[in-house]
Amino acid sequence: CSSLAIGTTTGYRLFSLSSVEQLDQVHESNEIPDVYIVERLFSSSLVVVVSHAKPQQMNVYHFKKGTEICNYSYSSKILSIRLNRQRLVVCLEESIYIHNIKDMKLLKTIMDTPPNTTGLCALSINHANSYLAYPGSATSGEIALYDGNTLKTACTIPAHDGPLAALTFNSTGSKLASASEKGTVIRVFSIPGGQKLYEFRRGMKRYVNISSLVFSMDSQFLCASSNTETVHIFKLEHLTDSRPEEPPTWSGYMGKMFQAATNYLPAQVSGMMSQDRAFATVRLNISGQRNICALSTIQKLPRLLVTTSDGHLYIYNLDPQDGGECVLIKNHSLLGSRKMEENKENDLQPPVPQSYAATVARQSTVPSTSTMPGYSEDGGALRGEVIPEHEFATGPVCLDDENEFPPVSI
Repeated sequence: CSSLAIGTTTGYRLFSLSSVEQLDQVHESNEIPDVYIVERLFSSSLVVVVSHAKPQQMNVYHFKKGTEICNYSYSSKILSIRLNRQRLVVCLEESIYIHNIKDMKLLKTIMDTPPNTTGLCALSINHANSYLAYPGSATSGEIALYDGNTLKTACTIPAHDGPLAALTFNSTGSKLASASEKGTVIRVFSIPGGQKLYEFRRGMKRYVNISSLVFSMDSQFLCASSNTETVHIFKLEHLTDSRPEEPPTWSGYMGKMFQAATNYLPAQVSGMMSQDRAFATVRLNISGQRNICALSTIQKLPRLLVTTSDGHLYIYNLDPQDGGECVLIKNHSLLGSRKMEENKENDLQPPVPQSYAATVARQSTVPSTSTMPGYSEDGGALRGEVIPEHEFATGPVCLDDENEFPPVSI
């Protein structure tokens, strides 16, 4: 979540998201017009591009050197591309191609997949757990889980009644979140077992099209955005877990009474009643536009990033302790003029509550290199992980220069 790639009618642009106030453009290319897919391998120079001019062709570039690594053509339109340090996945409507990212060789073709008109699929960014998820049915919400390392089917998860609309893995590839076309319920499953861990209810008043589903890097939060003006952030915690003693409040007392009552209700009913509501929300000033969200840490504070199809990047503060309504702190324009559009509150940002700062400081000391995997800006290496020689790209894909993968010290 440290960079942003956008495709435009004239080409594509890559941005670095290291600062709230400033949006740094890393690269701009106008060689290929009408780019509708642009995927960058973490913070490296490898970028995969597909244009409307040649929708069946995938072009792989080393953008810093300005060279094309390779290109592949397929039998039908490319609908989506996913990649990590081990695999590159190309999704067509009724087939999926898995390439070895070190040399771009085709390793596996999954043929005759159920019709997947939107190219819905997810690939774990953790190359040690290169799990791939895609719809296992065109009529129900069945998830097909495939192991991209062993090239074998892992399991099938009956996730929803209706067809799937969104899929995403957490950073370690140990959890998978899904939503159906109804968009009212979001479920989280363990990987590779497929057991249901969490169930979040987005709302029952209206069906929505969830276009973006994403975990935070520490897997504590899950963000869902749709074609409505509301973005929901859920907190992954079990309400039955033991917690420190809380000061007595009316809401806390009622919550305990409510939790106790669910123990005497039928499982189906109690399951509905114990649904977690959104921990934090954002109300966008637009509705009906496709958008993509990310939960990131910028300048040591947790942020929610929302990029909309009209070419804007909105940055919000997220309070990891109290949640609630997220505060808009910056609005960047990604298209046309480089001039940054500022919200009125930009000059006078609200002071950060002490509890919020304390929470952030406390969280920063928790992760360790062994238990808190997360991709840094050094090109995709796990924090504290020494990349073995064989992990570096060989052959036509040559990214192992000092700028791409600096030495990692433990």
